Amino acid sequence: MDQLRLEAIINAHRQVEGALLPILHDIQAEEGYIPASAIPAIASALKLSRAEVHGVISFYADFRTEPVGKHILQICRAEACQARGSAALVAHAQSVLGIHDHQTTPDGNITLEPVYCLGLCACSPSVRVGDTLLGRMDNVRLDALLATLGEGETP
Repeated sequence: MDQLRLEAIINAHRQVEGALLPILHDIQAEEGYIPASAIPAIASALKLSRAEVHGVISFYADFRTEPVGKHILQICRAEACQARGSAALVAHAQSVLGIHDHQTTPDGNITLEPVYCLGLCACSPSVRVGDTLLGRMDNVRLDALLATLGEGETP
C-alpha cells in the first residue's frame, strides 16, 4: 500500500473514537490484508504502541497479515455442517485445489479458510465465497463452483 493512500485512510478515521478498527477494515478492504509496513504509521497516528495495533489484528480472525487469493473459499466446520459431511468436503477441496487451510493456490486465485458457522445450519454443509453463501454443498457442486471461480467469475 502506498504511503499516501495509507495516510488518507488514517486521516479519514483518526478523529473518531475507536478509529483503529475502521482503519484496519479499510486497509484490508483495499489490500486484501494488513501489511506489516502499515502498523508503525497506524500506531504513531493513533498514539498506540505497535504491539497494541498488532494485538488487535491478531485477536480478530477476520484480519489477515498475508496476501490472499482473488477468491476466499470458506467451508463451514461447525457442528451442523460436520454432521452433514463438511470434513469430507474439506478433504475434497484440499485435494482438488492442492492446498490446505490458510493457503492460496499457486495461481493466486483461491485461498481456503475454515469458518465456524455461516448461519445456514438447516442447509449444511455450507460455504462462502466473498459475500455469497451457498448451502447443501457437496463434491459435485463444489467442483462446479471451483470451475466457475477458475474462469474468473463469481458465484
